[in-house]
Amino acid sequence: MSNASANAAGRSGPLSDIRVIEMGQLLAGPFCGQLLADFGAEVIKIEQPGIGDPMREWGREKPQGVSLWWPVVARNKKSIELNARGAEGQQIVRDLVAKSDILIENFRPGTMEKWGLGYEELAKINPRLIMIRVSGYGQTGPYAGKAGYGSIGEAMGGLRYVVGDPATPPSRMGISIGDTLAATFACIGGLMALHARDRLGRGQVVDSAIYEAVLAVMESLVTEYDQTGYVRERTGAILPFVAPSNVYPTRDGVFVLIAANQDGVFRRLTEAMGRPELGTDPRFANHTARGERQAELDALIAEWTGGLGREELGEKLDAAGVPRGDIYRAPEMLADAHFQARKAIVDVLHPRLGKMRMQNVAPKLSATPGEVRDVGPELGQHNAEIFGSLLGLDEGRLAALRESGVIGAALARVA
Repeated sequence: MSNASANAAGRSGPLSDIRVIEMGQLLAGPFCGQLLADFGAEVIKIEQPGIGDPMREWGREKPQGVSLWWPVVARNKKSIELNARGAEGQQIVRDLVAKSDILIENFRPGTMEKWGLGYEELAKINPRLIMIRVSGYGQTGPYAGKAGYGSIGEAMGGLRYVVGDPATPPSRMGISIGDTLAATFACIGGLMALHARDRLGRGQVVDSAIYEAVLAVMESLVTEYDQTGYVRERTGAILPFVAPSNVYPTRDGVFVLIAANQDGVFRRLTEAMGRPELGTDPRFANHTARGERQAELDALIAEWTGGLGREELGEKLDAAGVPRGDIYRAPEMLADAHFQARKAIVDVLHPRLGKMRMQNVAPKLSATPGEVRDVGPELGQHNAEIFGSLLGLDEGRLAALRESGVIGAALARVA
């Protein structure tokens, strides 16, 4: 492992002995870094001097000019300002690599090689280095050099086509799911590479393509077409032939999601409805039959739910052991007793905004849990610590690097 000091940094968690260098920007690479940092890794984020990651500016609401994306995606990280586009900055990256376990980058393939920072060169410096590479199309293949954002990966990976109402053009999720899926698979790959390193004694490259990460969660979509010629279409709130599983109206005017597509659960639903005969009715008695009469069954259930208030409906379904869920927005999440009991949302102190709330670390580990220690750092907040303490650059050298724009001026005010 690296020389990352968990005690000095106040970190804990299963990755507290791992040091990560995060290059790249926006969401795909940085979310991978966030996941590692959440579980204790020392993540050193490299940002362009005086400019920083564009995520520092993202968001519709910016109280006091503060992006509300940045405190989440950059939480638990350290920020340094370093221009890696020039020879002196590239040498500093190599010096950091020599002391690190993982390097994350999400530039267009070929960029790191152009800078003399490809894996073959970095592995000569640190053979145990794991290089996590996130890109639109992957590091190889005819599309590798093309620009690719998460939205493009969602389209090519098949997600955009199946999301939305069938009467509308292909839709998108309300979040950047392509980026976060690629980052999540990248993180998993990085952890597998760490495990393999214990046996092999050397690192490797983790190549996470956005379109492939999306494709990986598309269930049987490809196989269905391959074997039967069936092409999945947009189906709104349902999955075809999986019934009942839909959103249903209530007397209050709100919708509740009910998932009772398993035979035993469906029979419990019919008991709750006061229609136990439906549970053995040949039209609905098994998965295939319910799928073939999905619309008819949904209409029967909607007629029942529409006569009940949300709370009364919830009590009946809970008593019967039928999975159901209210459709939450942020206000409902913050007020929910279960969220509170499990600390799914935590309070974190922001230096300018005071207390702010954000989602907690997932999953929960019983012996070595992760935690949200800090919000996203100020630009260059850790210049002094990393350039001075970790790399051992003296003040004369630091002053020269600041003067030439290789490192950021934030060193002077943070030291």
